[in-house]
Amino acid sequence: MADELIDIYDENNNFTGVQKMKSEAHRDGLWHRNIHVWIYNSAGEILLQLRAKDKLVFPDVWDVSVAGHVGAGEDLLISAAREVEEEIGLKIKTEDLLFFKIKTISMTYKEIKNNEFAYIYFLKFDGDISELKLQDEEVQAIEFFSSEKITEGLMVTPDKFLDYDGYWLEIIEEIKKKKD
Repeated sequence: MADELIDIYDENNNFTGVQKMKSEAHRDGLWHRNIHVWIYNSAGEILLQLRAKDKLVFPDVWDVSVAGHVGAGEDLLISAAREVEEEIGLKIKTEDLLFFKIKTISMTYKEIKNNEFAYIYFLKFDGDISELKLQDEEVQAIEFFSSEKITEGLMVTPDKFLDYDGYWLEIIEEIKKKKD
């Protein structure tokens, strides 16, 4: 994906007034914002994306339904809706997104130091995912998984899932509440 201008925050999620290219933020470990949209259906299944094989960071692993960086000066909900449309071709209304929480994520992958505040949203979708258009450079596949299949995958083949240190189980529990 192309480099993009993003806002830089301090370790307490306060805007510093500085904007940098995403590549600079990742090189220098600067704090920035990201959105995660977890899509689920009425059956309580969770849509996961298989990251593209050519992704610079964590290629070829199952990850959150949609995720992306918040552009410089961009509204969080607008960013979330934009990313959903860009990555999986689903046009949504911002009011369809349900805010869950902010998660602080700090991880290193090769030379990339990723320090971000992930704004997490839920989106219910009962449509046909075969009709969605995936962004090839970001996503190679999407699939609805039962919570049991995800939990089993995390235990049996953890290297096939992007590890967020317990985050997956928290999301599964929250989506179970939405289904009930």
